[in-house]
Amino acid sequence: MPVRPLDTTLVTDLVREATAAPSMHNAQPWRFRHRPGSRTVELRRDPERAMPLADPEHRALHIGCGAALFNLRVAAAGEGLRPGVRLLPDPSDPGLLASVHLTGTDGTGPDERDSPPVDGGEEPSAEPPGAEGPGAGPGGLAELRPAIPLRHTSRSPFTDRRIPEDLRNRLAEAARAEGADLAFPGTWHLRSVLSLVQDAEGRSGTDPGLRAELERWIRTGADVSARAGDGVPDYAFGPRPYGGRAAVRDFAGRDAPPDREKAVFETSPQLALLGTAEDRPADWLRAGQAMERVLLLATREGLASSLTSQALEWPDLRWLVRDPQTSMGVVQMVIRLGYGPAGPRTPRRPVEEVLDLA
Repeated sequence: MPVRPLDTTLVTDLVREATAAPSMHNAQPWRFRHRPGSRTVELRRDPERAMPLADPEHRALHIGCGAALFNLRVAAAGEGLRPGVRLLPDPSDPGLLASVHLTGTDGTGPDERDSPPVDGGEEPSAEPPGAEGPGAGPGGLAELRPAIPLRHTSRSPFTDRRIPEDLRNRLAEAARAEGADLAFPGTWHLRSVLSLVQDAEGRSGTDPGLRAELERWIRTGADVSARAGDGVPDYAFGPRPYGGRAAVRDFAGRDAPPDREKAVFETSPQLALLGTAEDRPADWLRAGQAMERVLLLATREGLASSLTSQALEWPDLRWLVRDPQTSMGVVQMVIRLGYGPAGPRTPRRPVEEVLDLA
């Protein structure tokens, strides 16, 4: 496959695919920068889209940015490029989350004088051997590219059909390829996680500050069309759970209209816990990449998905989410997987708002 020239048109296309990643409340807390003529794309956090109450350490922000970073890698591999990633390359600039150096599959490019960024305080991102280039075989980055526009968050009920063991194993392998672990909790632990999610939902719903922070990202009525670039629109809320404990966030809250649709959710949702050994900013970025790799593979294999982070937003509950019988260090995300509606596409900001070409 001929490699397109790495000009501003291609970089814009790559970033547009990167921004299809999920993020907390669809806040899209990322910015990208590319200097024309170079072969490097920088990923920066957008502090104006942080959530100081629900995410005071910016853990969820880093995870969302990590997911966008993974999409960028996938899109680049699909164009015949090899993305070399440095996480947190400049200790003096914590807002710079990653730099991505794009070369040809032989490690060279038209601008061979442009060397990869120097490591900062964190070690470089580990690229799975053979997984970053096009033609990397099953599970390679390029093969996940068609799933990027198809992956949407589904807050609808899933069927009771169980995910095959072989597919569960491949999802776990996808997480390990990015330096994370993925585990499906057993019956007793699943009940515990569901209780913790409900506990967190109750706490958040009665906390005025958290509710106000959430409402900043809710789009209803005129806001759905007038502010269509970010946030969660009402058409993506999903139905109100009826007679069960659904592992989905209820964005409508107590102000939901009385005629809102109700639905019975799965009695035993298939949740997966994604975690890392440690809990530093670099681990959060790796968790975001692992999460997106799992989600894209799941999408490609016909699974629907949603993210369940409520219990992880409370330090005392987050520790309890972890299964003490596993070697997982800290849980970074709870992923709900299953067979059901894929969910509607939620809005994305125009690429011109998130990409600096200077």
